[in-house]
Amino acid sequence: MGVPIVLVHGLRLSSSMWRPQVELLTSQERRVVAPDLPGHGSRRGEVFSLGSAVDAVLGAIDGVGGRALLCGLSLGGFVSIAAAGASPDRVAGLVAASCTAKPAQSLAQVYRIPSVLMDRLPDRGAAVNERFHRLTLRDGAAEAVLDGGLAVEAATAVIDEIQQLDALSSLASYGGPVWLINGARDHFRIHEKKFYDACADGRLVNVPRAGHMVNLDQPVNFSRIVADAADVVAVREGVPGRLGPGSESL
Repeated sequence: MGVPIVLVHGLRLSSSMWRPQVELLTSQERRVVAPDLPGHGSRRGEVFSLGSAVDAVLGAIDGVGGRALLCGLSLGGFVSIAAAGASPDRVAGLVAASCTAKPAQSLAQVYRIPSVLMDRLPDRGAAVNERFHRLTLRDGAAEAVLDGGLAVEAATAVIDEIQQLDALSSLASYGGPVWLINGARDHFRIHEKKFYDACADGRLVNVPRAGHMVNLDQPVNFSRIVADAADVVAVREGVPGRLGPGSESL
């Protein structure tokens, strides 16, 4: 019912990170799919490239009818922005979470050096990453992340690919509705005003008491934002949806 929703996961993670959203959104009789990107989850061992990641996302959209609300977080947000810019006719609306920082600066400064150091460990940092998630995520969120496995071996290649993305240009080339979602405590908010200004039809939402993993820190609030976005898009598309209290009126 309504516009299909495609959820795109973050770096090292997999589609399992979306478990709370899949459960909450499907309970509302929405069609939701969450593909694994190359090099992650069920596709570990494949070589990651930005082009192959965009193809995976667009393939998931084609699988639900050729047009969908696209929602990505962190790496998934950057890939979703690239997909929307490359094929705007397939993206009815875009929710880009935890990714309002220019990749060339943010990824190189925050992730590149730690990833190189992790690669030197016998397990390439798997134990460190698992412990980090167990310490920082609560109420079953760590299990949602870890059940799909941690593709620590993919991190360096992903960073090298994504830092070449001109996210602002991709956003500017997409004319549809965009929701930029950040946890109020997220370090990836540093360029959110520039990302917002690049949108032809943008909204900027900061979620209180949430960090980078905003969908897991505030799963109900985040799912509500995605559901409201899907309802707004359904109205614009003329598709029967589930527009309810709190949704944007047109």
